[in-house]
Amino acid sequence: MTLGNIGIYATILGSGTCVPSLRRSSCSVLMEIGGTKLLFDVGPGTIRQLLKADTTIFDISLIFLSHFHPDHTGELASFLFSNKYAGGYQRKTPLSIVAGKGFSQFYNGLKTVYGDWIELGPDIFNIIELDNKAFNTRKFDNFTVESLPVEHSDESLAYRITTSRGVSAVYSGDTDFSDNLITLAVNTDLLICESAFPDALKVKGHLTPSLAGKIATRADVKKLVLTHFYPECDAEDIERQCRKTYIGPLVIAEDLMKIEVSGP
Repeated sequence: MTLGNIGIYATILGSGTCVPSLRRSSCSVLMEIGGTKLLFDVGPGTIRQLLKADTTIFDISLIFLSHFHPDHTGELASFLFSNKYAGGYQRKTPLSIVAGKGFSQFYNGLKTVYGDWIELGPDIFNIIELDNKAFNTRKFDNFTVESLPVEHSDESLAYRITTSRGVSAVYSGDTDFSDNLITLAVNTDLLICESAFPDALKVKGHLTPSLAGKIATRADVKKLVLTHFYPECDAEDIERQCRKTYIGPLVIAEDLMKIEVSGP
């Protein structure tokens, strides 16, 4: 499906966490704007989930990392290595990785382990390291990316993608309650928001359904998608908990769920 400049087509590749699960793969979201495919986080299992979504690694032109924890970056080295497959399928189109400050050091650490197995060369590989203490904006061919730091780890960023027609989607990454996420998500068409634990099991650095709902309500988002569920969530009524604070359109994410956000 191609939406051109009309909107955004999102696929939840992984709605889970670091906990092994047959139901939920680790964190990753695919977004398509026209012919451009963006990947948000690369948790374990992402490459296979891409194939299930009729997408190959070579279709991805931009990877956005919310932070560096293994359930969000665990398959990055494998992703890069796969782009160098020697059977005639090597990457021939540019790939950029967008992440918070410190990613260059993180990548260099991977190279101390894997060496040139994960090096694609400066002609097709680019790192865009963003300031994780301030507002960032980058313009691409038919969309704009904005980011703000959120409450999880030092490098954590949330991203807002806005098409040339003004259609937008926000990816929270991992975060606790964050005024910056509210600011970034104001009036967005789609907020894909972490909701790691049920309300009664709140832990620092993560949201619960009612807190995610509170953010969505304050930001006046048009649709809220809850994701990044630890197994404890599967035994609870997550929708009911979110409805304490949010009355708008709500989706509880499952792996390979597809969401279209169309323009006017």
